[in-house]
Parts: sequence; structure tokens; C-alpha cells
Amino acid sequence: MTDQTPPLEGTPLIAPSTTDHPLYEQVVEACRSVYDPEIPVNIYELGLIYTIDINDQNEVDIKMSLTAPGCPVAGEMPGWVAEAVEPLAGIKQVDVALVWEPPWGMDMMSDEARLELGFM
Repeated sequence: MTDQTPPLEGTPLIAPSTTDHPLYEQVVEACRSVYDPEIPVNIYELGLIYTIDINDQNEVDIKMSLTAPGCPVAGEMPGWVAEAVEPLAGIKQVDVALVWEPPWGMDMMSDEARLELGFM
């Protein structure tokens, strides 16, 4: 049995992204090129990309989720994201991990995604 210590109060459930890195916007644009096959909105606007962490060696660590654990493309989606990001100039390595905490919810979608899907 493992000891699961709850996060400290005030600790964000989703780690912040490295938004100040010069490659950040290019990585975001690459993520926007990936779509869930069942939803006509890219995974970035859906809020499925939780964290984009880029270190000083231009190694990218992406934490993402899916709309549901039983998503038919669960095994493929991280690979699609890695394939979209890896070819960017300057990127050394990409690691994409699926996470289920916090669970994805419709409130994570951008206004653009909500509008596109008719929720606004």
C-alpha cells in the first residue's frame, strides 16, 4: 500500500507551463494541429494539453489528458502530439504522458472550442 500524500493546499492541480520559453508558442501551435477524431476541435482548445514544460536543453515534457479514459484513441493520441512537436526546429526531445488527475472537464475548453461545439 502506498502512502498518497495529498498536495499542499494552494498547489495547482495542473503544473504551470513554461510560457516564457522561446519555443513555447511553436509547441502550442503544433499541439493545435492535433484533433480528437470524434470532435471537430483541436486538442489544445479542448483543454486536453495540461502542461508544456520546456527545459534549457529544449527537451519538451507534455502532460495531457483525454475526454474520457475509454477514449478509442487513448493509446495513439500521445504519439500524435509527439509527432507534431518533434519536427520543430530547435526541439531536442519530446516526451508526452497521459495523466488522469485532474480529470478533464468541459470547463477546461477554451471559449473558441465551446463556441465551435455549440456550448455558448
